[in-house]
This record gives sequence, C-alpha cells and structure tokens, in this order.
Amino acid sequence: MAEADPPPFYTAHVFVCCNRRPDGHRRGSCAAKGSEALRDYMKARAKELGLARVRVNMAGCLDRCEFGPAIVIYPEGVWYRAETRADVDEILAAHLVEGGRARRLMLTEKDVLPARA
Repeated sequence: MAEADPPPFYTAHVFVCCNRRPDGHRRGSCAAKGSEALRDYMKARAKELGLARVRVNMAGCLDRCEFGPAIVIYPEGVWYRAETRADVDEILAAHLVEGGRARRLMLTEKDVLPARA
C-alpha cells in the first residue's frame, strides 16, 4: 500500500465462483455444483458472525471449476473448495474469524490444470 492510499474498505474480500457452463461441459462449472446457494449461505453466516469488514461476492469464472465450487479470499489470495455448508463454516471460522487456514479445504499447486494452448 502506498503511503497516500486510504485504508482498505474491507479487511477481506471473498469471491465465490458462480460460473455456469452448459450441462455436460467437460470442465464442469461451480454453479452446477451448488456454488450459488453456498455463496448465499456464506454471506448470511458472515453477517451472523459479525464479520462487518468482510465482503462475500459472486465471481464469474475463476478458472478452477474442475476443483470447485471454488472460493478465493483476498488479500491473501488463498483458494478453497467448499462443497457443503459445513465446509463454508470451517472456512469462515478458520480463515476469517481465527486468522488461520482451513487446510483440508485449500486448493494448492496440485489443483492446477496443465497450461492450455
């Protein structure tokens, strides 16, 4: 952050992939795996937990649908896969309340597709 920049408006910004591809697409899509409902749940739970400076947003394709529903949290740039409400609760608690990581749900370098031509 440059010296003249104002403080960040949010302490964390959470993007939940809600990309929808046609049924049967070889790469799948996070929306077809239930990401829209999980995003809605995550927004409501973040509010219930009093995470006032955390913003949960829908995102278009984050290019990791094969491993999704995909979530990325900034400013750290940590990627997660959340399939259930319990997964969302674990991410919220570990990452945004406690400041740690929900390690079992993290997407890592092994969850990257080979470069496409």
